Amino acid sequence: MAGSSISFSDVEHWFAAPQPGAAPVRVLERTNIEVRAGEFISLVGPSGCGKTTLLNMVSGLVVPQTARVKVNARAPQVGAPNVGYLFARDALVPWRTAAGNVSLALEFRKVPAEQRPGIIERSLVAVGLADFAQAYPAQLSHGMRQRVALARTLAPGPDTLLMDEPFSALDAQTRIVLQEQFVELWEQRSSTVILVTHDLGEAIAMSDRVVILSHRPGRVKAEFAIDLPRPRRVTDLQSDDAYHHLYEEIWRVFREEVVPQPVGSANGFAPG
Repeated sequence: MAGSSISFSDVEHWFAAPQPGAAPVRVLERTNIEVRAGEFISLVGPSGCGKTTLLNMVSGLVVPQTARVKVNARAPQVGAPNVGYLFARDALVPWRTAAGNVSLALEFRKVPAEQRPGIIERSLVAVGLADFAQAYPAQLSHGMRQRVALARTLAPGPDTLLMDEPFSALDAQTRIVLQEQFVELWEQRSSTVILVTHDLGEAIAMSDRVVILSHRPGRVKAEFAIDLPRPRRVTDLQSDDAYHHLYEEIWRVFREEVVPQPVGSANGFAPG
């Protein structure tokens, strides 16, 4: 599956002020990012620097005030069938089983009813939940629910995946398991992925390239190619000298943006 190419060209954006009479909050400034088809990139940066806003622009939920965002050289469209969006919370429908939740994505995409059972089964097998197809969310652990959400996102076969800290709410062990599981699935599909994360180790372990955004207003401060070989096992990287060298190199740049700012330096709240 060939992924989509994505481009952010001199993107600038601001949100209405949180208080009447205050100035608008500038979130992004002259942001330029090119994502190749089939590339996996991670966006890292301090809270409020526009990471999630960039994802929402690709999905068509936010239109930049200036410049443009293109997906396969076209303007993004809300609800585009080739784009999947995975969030930090699973957002499963509580009255539907795991299979029913996966089916929901296929129903929205108007996949013929006779094709759905096979797709649902394959999707749950891929995330290791074949035996829990008829379980309800309340009967599943947090990690299992997030696996169902992943299966639901992947079931329609999107060529572009937007991921907003999808593993951040999990315990450390479950997070590593799901990171590795996702990397294995992605390496089989070669879809385009943009991952937003605050976890630098996660960004390095999973992606082809790490893009560091500055403090608000966000702009690209640096980019690092992750030349670790694939197929890649996240757990094996802990003993890989190349991984630790990359971490130290990127952290030297990243830490300049995550050091707490002096009191009074913030210019108001803005979505990340």
